Amino acid sequence: MVNEDPGPRQAVNGFGGHPVHDEHATHAEGGRRDEHATHDEVGHRRAAHRAVKVSAAGLAVTGAVELALALLTNSVGLLGDALHNLSDVSTSLVVFLGFRVSAKPASPRYPYGYERAEDLAGLGVALVIWASAVFAGLESWHKLTSHGSTTHVGLGMVGAVLGMVGNQAVARYKLRVGRQIQSNTLVADAHHSRLDAISSLGALLGLIVVALGYRVGDPIAGFAVTVFILKVGYEVTVEVVRHLMDGVDPAHLAAATAAAQSVDGVGLVSARARWRGRSLVIEVDGELGTSITMAEADALGRRVEAAVHRAVVEARAVHWHPYCANHPTISPTVTQK
Repeated sequence: MVNEDPGPRQAVNGFGGHPVHDEHATHAEGGRRDEHATHDEVGHRRAAHRAVKVSAAGLAVTGAVELALALLTNSVGLLGDALHNLSDVSTSLVVFLGFRVSAKPASPRYPYGYERAEDLAGLGVALVIWASAVFAGLESWHKLTSHGSTTHVGLGMVGAVLGMVGNQAVARYKLRVGRQIQSNTLVADAHHSRLDAISSLGALLGLIVVALGYRVGDPIAGFAVTVFILKVGYEVTVEVVRHLMDGVDPAHLAAATAAAQSVDGVGLVSARARWRGRSLVIEVDGELGTSITMAEADALGRRVEAAVHRAVVEARAVHWHPYCANHPTISPTVTQK
């Protein structure tokens, strides 16, 4: 029996997830991320801020030493690598600002909060990668056409090795933290740092060729590094844009659907998901019977949310939207016990 009385809403909300103003059914709209989610938001933000600060300091030192050696040796490959590393300090600032803005509480103008700021910071990282590619290509072309010479090759090699070690260490650290806290922006920045390590390797190979007596080794190495930068820039841009467009892993939706359907009392189920910064939010629509008590509906919703959280550990919030069988826009009748 379905209640079509336009009076107060019942404990289970209608299809579409409209709020239900009942203390026994608040889980229907907001989920219970604190009960089932395993992440520590405060700890994650601290880890992110620490990762950005430490990596910025490390890259600043590495870049400064490389720049000094590049000016001494007149190596265009090493110069481009040094400037690339120093530009990463500004990139780290962009990432840091993204994390800071995303921590702001929701407001009437931005009712879902500012978590998307982290994704926008990811776009900033992508832009720096593309700009680095353009700069490296132009410098390599200039060195090739101007027939410039390279001196103090041994010192230049030391600078290139330093760049490889520094960037690889920073990349590993940021990648580990980024994956732990599900930060797409920090992971993208880690790939950028790994790219810089490859760039340093290219500069080193170019200097080795120069040491063997082939002047063109330096600009050719610069062109090779440019191609690699373009490849990584494309990959990072695709990943960031996919995140901004709410692209999710289909396996997550399949797992959420199967988990919800495994709960006794739930009929037909459909699931959707989207990213808000580092937060994966899953919405589950589930069919219930036409007669259900308030306590039963509340307990069933808790079981569905717990099942989905267990099945999709990346989820930070699960929104449960039950609807009445045969009447998807009307809540089921709730019988008070």
